[in-house]
Amino acid sequence: MEQVIKNNIQNADVKLSYKEKVSYGSGEVGINLLFTAMGAFLLFYYTDVAGVSAAAVGSIMLISKIFDGIADIAMGFITDRTQSKYGKARPWLLRMAIPYGIAGILLFTVPEVGEIGKLVYIFLTYNTFCIIYTAAVIPYYSLSSLVTQNQKERENIGFIRSIMTTIGSLAINAGTLPLVNAFGGGKIAWTITFVIFGAISAALFILAFVNTKERVGNDGIDHDANNSKKEKRDMKDEIKYLFKNKYWLILTGNGFCSNMVMALSMGVTVYFAQYILKNPGAVGILALCNMIPMFICIPLGYPLVRKFGKRNMLIAGLVLMVVGYAIMFLGAANLTIVVAGVIIKAIGTATQWTQGPMLADTVEYGEWKNGIRQEGLIFSAQSFGTKIGSGLGTGLIGWVLGITGYIGGAQVQSAPALLGINALFIIIPVVITVIEIIMMALYKLDSEYSNVLEKLNSRKILNH
Repeated sequence: MEQVIKNNIQNADVKLSYKEKVSYGSGEVGINLLFTAMGAFLLFYYTDVAGVSAAAVGSIMLISKIFDGIADIAMGFITDRTQSKYGKARPWLLRMAIPYGIAGILLFTVPEVGEIGKLVYIFLTYNTFCIIYTAAVIPYYSLSSLVTQNQKERENIGFIRSIMTTIGSLAINAGTLPLVNAFGGGKIAWTITFVIFGAISAALFILAFVNTKERVGNDGIDHDANNSKKEKRDMKDEIKYLFKNKYWLILTGNGFCSNMVMALSMGVTVYFAQYILKNPGAVGILALCNMIPMFICIPLGYPLVRKFGKRNMLIAGLVLMVVGYAIMFLGAANLTIVVAGVIIKAIGTATQWTQGPMLADTVEYGEWKNGIRQEGLIFSAQSFGTKIGSGLGTGLIGWVLGITGYIGGAQVQSAPALLGINALFIIIPVVITVIEIIMMALYKLDSEYSNVLEKLNSRKILNH
């Protein structure tokens, strides 16, 4: 029995094929085709195309994110208890692929039913999308800790996933408006555009399901050291164990902040280009300047991550982001200066992908410290934090625009509205980024992981 357990532990440490890594990463493109669109264009679509109040939409988004965050926790709980011939995470990729694509299309199909009717439609479709997104994405991210326990392989799939994230984000940011214009530029053009994106998204989720395999946990080992408590644990117990995982807490706080910054950047860029730079076409320019350096620097920076560690490179990237924002602040109305700042910021953002592999490592840390594996809950509860951050960032845009007197569709905005747009694009993000640097300075698991895994595997052998 001991030899069987040793063999199964080695199998969980297996190196993955390039096909499996790329297929897993393709799911990230599927996610970002719709999720990035929700952050980059949905608020603009609601205010300037559908004609809905920015403040009202911002409030709906934040309230919805809170409920969605609760759904995250529930989905993590469900994922940890899912049992099927495909594993615990993979089956949800197949189940949610088509619903996710359809829900994304409905976001950009607001009917002409009056102000109240539109708000009700937005509330229903936005929440539907968020729930389906949760049911698809929590298992998808949990899968990264189930295909292998090898720390380097997790870095590999995190690296490939980050490339795919950039591809999906670039496709949306650079391709959405040209497609909308190609289909006529009206409301129906937005719907047609997202029918295309929704279909592609569903297909990529199915590809990720077909070509991946769960290995960790399918080893014949009971991963609960607390066997006597296994059947009695409820959600309260799970949350208690989760909050004993200090590295999960750090990464969740960092995820909250980074997603708030991302939501601000994506959601306010279209306003910044139109009213600060006075060049609506600059949206595509800024998107390319943001995505292309990331696309180039992610592979170039990968050897540095291997050499200096995920945490150290993430901190270095956050410092570069602060420098980029400082450059933008010096010439906020000058496209050339803003482009320079965006490029520097994008180079720093190229290290953000390291958060995924770091979060996967906290699964083993939590198992070692608390005696139970919680990959579903770890990824879902962290997602809860990131969604609250994203929702707060998006909501903040609506609130600030409303408070400062922004008028949707107007050719010229007031000075307070312009100040609010600048604050949302530069000042608030740089403050949040500094907070991220402070938090990540407390993360030490990179250097501790091999020792944690060794002790964990020794305990499994002794217990069986």
